[in-house]
Amino acid sequence: MAGINKVILVGNLGKDPEIRTLESGAVVAKFPLATSETYRNKNNEKVEQTEWHNIVMWRGLAEIAEKYLRKGSKVFIEGKIRTRTYEDKDKNKRYVTEIEADNMLMLDGKGERTDFPSPADTYTPSSLPKTDIASDSSKPDVSDDLPF
Repeated sequence: MAGINKVILVGNLGKDPEIRTLESGAVVAKFPLATSETYRNKNNEKVEQTEWHNIVMWRGLAEIAEKYLRKGSKVFIEGKIRTRTYEDKDKNKRYVTEIEADNMLMLDGKGERTDFPSPADTYTPSSLPKTDIASDSSKPDVSDDLPF
């Protein structure tokens, strides 16, 4: 049986996305995402625990992140865990674990921009337009002929 590698996160960006364009022309965006949970300890004191996740987005999804995401933005991320290795300057083997995003849903309109897409717009690499966010005319027609 094949395994499943699926991650779903809802959190806030720790800083603006860092964007790079590779020699191949592919665009990559990286940013930290904070997820927090609150619980009560045995002394009934409220405790907040925050985890930080390294998010990586590629191509069209990275371009959307560059255009619309800012530090503090709340997002839903769906993707998979990837661990990669590299050698540091002292030739020591290092490991980094990242979340490679496949889907993103922007949950707020925070930031300086006023041209945010609807919070209900979900972006996947296959659904992204070549140059800009799809207009409202690309959304399916919703009929008033509902039976209820």
